[in-house]
Amino acid sequence: MTSARRFRFYETGGAEVLRWETAELAEPGPGQARVRHTAIAVNFIDIYFRTGLYPAALPSELGSDAVGVVEAVGEGVTDIAVGDRVGYLIGPQGAYSDVRIMPAAVLIRLPEAISDQTAATLMMKGMTAQYLFRQVYPLKGGETILYHAAAGGVGLLASQWARALGVRMIGTVSTDAKAEAARANGCAEVIVTSREDTVQRVKELTDGKGVSVVFDSVGKDTLQTSLSCLQPRGTLVSNGTSSGPVVIDAMQLAAKGSLWVTRPAMMHYIQPRSHMLAMADEVFGMVISGKIKSEPGQVFALEHAAQAHQMLESRQTVGSTVLLP
Repeated sequence: MTSARRFRFYETGGAEVLRWETAELAEPGPGQARVRHTAIAVNFIDIYFRTGLYPAALPSELGSDAVGVVEAVGEGVTDIAVGDRVGYLIGPQGAYSDVRIMPAAVLIRLPEAISDQTAATLMMKGMTAQYLFRQVYPLKGGETILYHAAAGGVGLLASQWARALGVRMIGTVSTDAKAEAARANGCAEVIVTSREDTVQRVKELTDGKGVSVVFDSVGKDTLQTSLSCLQPRGTLVSNGTSSGPVVIDAMQLAAKGSLWVTRPAMMHYIQPRSHMLAMADEVFGMVISGKIKSEPGQVFALEHAAQAHQMLESRQTVGSTVLLP
C-alpha cells in the first residue's frame, strides 16, 4: 500500500470546504498506473466542481490535470512504463494529490525538452488553445478575433498561438498590468474593460465591421458584449462560464446578424486516444519550436490550494497557477 495526501470536499461552497487528508492506495489494477505528481494545474473548472456549478458525487476529490512520474503499472499496460514522465487532462477528479492511481489510457508522455512546471501549464490550457483555434473554429491566418480574459492561463497561450498563426487577436483584460502581460505574449490589441467600452473599441479597431469570432470563457457578464462585437454570420465560441451560466435567445441571434453559437467541451474533441496524442504533439511542438513560451504565473505548495482558488476567483492571477506537492 502507498500513502497519498489529497484534497477532498464533502459539501460544495467556498475554498474553505477543501479538506487535506491522507489515504492508502492499492496497487494499480489492470489498465492502470500509479503516478507521483511533480506539478498540478489549477483551472477554473476546479472551482466549478467545488462550488457545485458542475455536479459531483460527494464526497469528491478535485483537480483535472497534472504531471508526474509513473511509479507502477497494472496488467495490460503496454504503452506507458515505470519511470515515464507523463501528464494528463482527462480522467477522474483527484489531481490535487501527491500520488494517485490513473487509467493508463489518459496518460501522455512528456518530451524531455519540456519541464514539469511548463507541462503543467500546457495539459489543459495548452490543449484548450489547440482545440479552440485548430478544431472548434479553425483559424487560417489573417482573421481578426476577440478573446476575453486574454491574460489568463489559456489567454496568454492563445495570444502567442494567434501571433504564430498570423491572426490579429483583440483581447480583453481587467487591469493595465494584465494588458501589459497580454501584449507581451503577442496579443495585437488589448481592451482594458475597467475603463474602456469593449463594443466601441472593437468597432473602432475593425472599421465598424466587428469580428468573425469571439472566444468567451467569462459567460453571463460578457454575453451581450460578445454578441454585439460579431459581424453578420459571425460565431460565438462560449467556452466557459466563470461569471455565471449563459442563456441564449435564438431570436436575438437572428436580429444581430444570423449569428452562430457553439458551446464546446474538451471531451468531444480529444477522443480517441490517438487524436489526443496528436493534439499534445502539436502543443509540445509549438513550445519546442519557440513559438510559445509558458511558465506558471503563480506557484503554491499543494497544501495551499485554497489560497490559490481564492486568488483565481478574485481575478488576482496572471497566466497559469501551479501547485507543487
